[in-house]
Amino acid sequence: MQIQWFPGHMNKARNEVKAIIPKVDLLIEVLDARIPYSSENPMIRQLRGATPALKLLAKSDLANSKLTDQWLDWHNQRNGIQAKAVSTKNRSGIKEIPNTLFDLLPEEKRNRKSLLAMIAGVPNVGKSTLINILAGRTVAKTGNEPAVTKGQQKIVIGNGITLLDTPGMLWPKVENPKSGLRLAAVGSVKDTAMEYEDVAAFIVNHLLKHRPEVATDFYQFDSPALDMIDFFDRLGQKRGCLGKSGVVDYERVSRIIVTDFRKAALGKITLETPEEIQKEIADLEIELARKSDQKEAKKAARKARFKARNKNRNR
Repeated sequence: MQIQWFPGHMNKARNEVKAIIPKVDLLIEVLDARIPYSSENPMIRQLRGATPALKLLAKSDLANSKLTDQWLDWHNQRNGIQAKAVSTKNRSGIKEIPNTLFDLLPEEKRNRKSLLAMIAGVPNVGKSTLINILAGRTVAKTGNEPAVTKGQQKIVIGNGITLLDTPGMLWPKVENPKSGLRLAAVGSVKDTAMEYEDVAAFIVNHLLKHRPEVATDFYQFDSPALDMIDFFDRLGQKRGCLGKSGVVDYERVSRIIVTDFRKAALGKITLETPEEIQKEIADLEIELARKSDQKEAKKAARKARFKARNKNRNR
């Protein structure tokens, strides 16, 4: 499933971010700890330039702690970036953020008494809740669905720090289909722009590979599911998700699975590892190169046909 959900306010936000990044002291990008790569906006990565960045792996209380540590190491190895795990639920890691911001500045700027930081992130990543905690008051709208914040606003959080809040923003085309499924799984994409069955199938395949015990521990199957279809069929029978003639309604089963994942009923789950992402990046580069070659071949064929037609006309 390829995600292409890019409402007008996101395009406006992209243009505003492009204009403002050169004027800020640093960038804070809030990522979802369950998908620490797929929730990183490639537009932000391209626009950041040399601006220092703090990557906050939010919702860390919902993610696998060992994999969170791996992802922190992965991000911290990149130039100009520091990564921290935070949780707005138990507020872990949030208190230290203001001091971290000044430490990220170039040495010649660390004695400054004021700082302007732009804060960005994909929709529904918990950015507004984080801002409200940092500010000590409700200054940003929050909600359990994407695209709650619609425009930029400046927020003073004390200690000389001003945050420039931006709307939750995706990018025009999520090239990696697995990243699209991950974004849909965590709720960063409007439900109307996704197919529940595709997202649930992705979650179940991940569980069967990495957490097969979920089938027996949470869904109380008598034995581990053999494959994705077996998982769907058994859960449908168990929950009474049946249509005509007793056939399992996969749409209803899919909604149960996605909902259970989002509320962490299935446990602390991270949907990607650094190793998986490296392979996906390599596979995507090969696929994009193949498509580019195919496009050039079609272009050359059209050009050849055009020349042939003109040659015949001139005889």
